[in-house]
Amino acid sequence: MKKFEEKTIHTEQIYDGKVVKLQVDDVTLPDGKTAKRELIKHPGAVAIIPITKDRKIVFVEQYRKPLEKSLVELPAGKLEPGEKPEITAVRELEEETGYTTGSLQFIASFYTSPGFADELMYLYMTEELEPLKNAVSGDDDEFVELLELTLDEAKQYVREQRIHDAKTNYAILYLESLERM
Repeated sequence: MKKFEEKTIHTEQIYDGKVVKLQVDDVTLPDGKTAKRELIKHPGAVAIIPITKDRKIVFVEQYRKPLEKSLVELPAGKLEPGEKPEITAVRELEEETGYTTGSLQFIASFYTSPGFADELMYLYMTEELEPLKNAVSGDDDEFVELLELTLDEAKQYVREQRIHDAKTNYAILYLESLERM
C-alpha cells in the first residue's frame, strides 16, 4: 500500500476536451472516510530553453485567456498521443520560434499542479539553435511574438510579473544556478 493512498470507488467523467479531461472521483481516505476529488487529466507537456549563440534566451509572448493577459514564457506545448517528449520539444521550438536544433539536453520533469491535475512537464535546453529554412506553421489559434532576453533581463521580467508562470520561472532559476550565462 502506498503511503496516504486514496482508493478510487467511482469515477464520473465530466468533460472530454481537446486538451484536458475532467473527472470527479469518489475516494476512500486512509482513515476510512470518503471524499470527492476533482481531477484534470492532461497528456503532458514539454518546454524548451532555447539559447542563442550570443547567450540570449528565446521567449514567446502570448495571450493567456484564463489570466486575461499576456505572459512571456518559454516555447512549450502538449504531447501528442504516442509522441516522445524530445520530439515535442523540437516541434514546439520550430512552430513557435522559427528555430530548430539537433541537440537537446534534458533538464527535469515536474508536475505543474499536483493538487488537481496529472500534467507532467518535461524541460529541455538547447544551445545549438539554427534558423529554419522554411517556416513551420503552428496552431491556427495560437498567436505569439518572439523576444530574446539576457538572463538578467529575464529576471527583471520575473520581478515585473511579465514572466509569471511556473515552467519559465523554474527555467530561469535553473539557468541562474549554472552561473554561466
